[in-house]
Amino acid sequence: MIAAQDGTYEFDGRPYESLSKIAYEITGTRWSGPLFFGLRARPETKTSPKKGVRA
Repeated sequence: MIAAQDGTYEFDGRPYESLSKIAYEITGTRWSGPLFFGLRARPETKTSPKKGVRA
């Protein structure tokens, strides 16, 4: 993958307008491009106790 000066990205010899479109091309599912390529940390998820479970 190469970042071009005009703000596009090149992957597999083809231009893409965003990292998310490249991530979709690779996986076939919708992803945040920066998250997929490790440029942004995955947000922490809050965990809550399950119903009926005593602490």
